[in-house]
Amino acid sequence: MAERTPVLYAIVTGATPASDVGELVRLAQADGWDVCVVASPNGARFIDVSALAAETGHPVRSQFKEPGTVDLLPPADALIVAPITSNSLAKWACGIGDTLPLAMLVEAVGGGRPVVAVPHAKPEQMAFPAIREAVKKLSEWGVRFVHIDGGLGTVPWDAALKELSRARS
Repeated sequence: MAERTPVLYAIVTGATPASDVGELVRLAQADGWDVCVVASPNGARFIDVSALAAETGHPVRSQFKEPGTVDLLPPADALIVAPITSNSLAKWACGIGDTLPLAMLVEAVGGGRPVVAVPHAKPEQMAFPAIREAVKKLSEWGVRFVHIDGGLGTVPWDAALKELSRARS
């Protein structure tokens, strides 16, 4: 019986670097992943949904599915959330799943799946006590973090993928 290709959810929230998630898609596909892109409602404003759907072969999801309908995405084996805003970090650490990506991230941590997060926030936001505590809690729960130099700028997609490989080992 053939082994199933592992599935990576590339999750983006509402920050400018989300527009470059196609680079993560290409890197992950070259590394043997079946990639699905999931965007927060604000994250969806930054991405080319049609191009990413064509590139991945999966619809880009940003909303919860209708009750009783089949999920169009295969189940995730691992997740990379990049960029993730300080707002989403704080909500995630509190278990708030009020958007599809946050609900998926809460379930991933609860289910013990490997997750890598790349925050995109000003240093002052990351220094806020509740955000520092959120990162600490999520780290204790197994989430791995890769940071952007200076907090803002280009997401180190390759570093996030390498960190995911270490998390899966």
